[in-house]
Amino acid sequence: MLKQFLIKYSPEFVLEWAKTLKKNQRKKQLLDQEKNNTGITKQKLIEDFKKIGLKSGDSVLVHSSLSKIGFVEGGPSTIVDALFDVIGKEGTLLFPTFPAKGRNKTHLEEHPIFDIKNTPSQMGSITEYFRKLDGVYRSFHPTDSVCAKGPLAEYYTNSHFGQLTPYNEHSPFRKLCAKRGKILMLGTTLNGACTNLHTLEDAVDFKYPVYDATIFEVKMIDEKGKEQSMKTKVHNPDYSAKRNCDALKPLFEKEGVLQNGNVGEAKTMLIDANKMLEVMIKNYTEKGITMYTPFGS
Repeated sequence: MLKQFLIKYSPEFVLEWAKTLKKNQRKKQLLDQEKNNTGITKQKLIEDFKKIGLKSGDSVLVHSSLSKIGFVEGGPSTIVDALFDVIGKEGTLLFPTFPAKGRNKTHLEEHPIFDIKNTPSQMGSITEYFRKLDGVYRSFHPTDSVCAKGPLAEYYTNSHFGQLTPYNEHSPFRKLCAKRGKILMLGTTLNGACTNLHTLEDAVDFKYPVYDATIFEVKMIDEKGKEQSMKTKVHNPDYSAKRNCDALKPLFEKEGVLQNGNVGEAKTMLIDANKMLEVMIKNYTEKGITMYTPFGS
């Protein structure tokens, strides 16, 4: 509660100073782990992924923070390899590969173009490593693209193009629900990264003005280098500031939506994507609960 108060009311320069200090401290810790040969091994990652509930054949969307895990021997490739070892050849691995560093509205105002092969992911070093792997499919969407590899990769990514809103039934996020997939919050929080929370907004007649009034027309460069265009809405930055996603965690724990655990040094959650959507729809309909109104309307 105190932390949220300080974040909300501290001047911007104080928050930036604190963020930089925390990053530098973490860098030193990781360097010490590397120097002392106390890093996280692939075998340790496999054990932790299995312990939290990942299984062979799973479809899993991973939101990740490499630094939170600890120093990993081999870096992103080790993490991706460990995930594939757990979910096996029948499993499909997905990562968000969003191109915006900040708000999507600002991004499209400044970069009204998306190149499916060359626009980098800004969702962390693991996602950018994964994006460049052979055999990876990427959804053709200018703000909320997802990369996938595995038997269902094409299914998850093939209908995102041309959708006016990014989280509807044609998106990788809703398709993950349809296939009873999982979401792995690997060192990330609901507040910071759980994009599937937005599936509620496109699944019901959502009464809050979460989408900005502007409709962007974006130039899109496909796999063959051919130029196309599509229209899309983005979230309203003013309304996005009202989000309090982490306040929904007790509800999700009570309803059996998520499993808490640790992977390496990272606090981690494994979420049942479809169950989360069902719980969100029920609680929105009955109580007006959303990430913007986590205690009801």
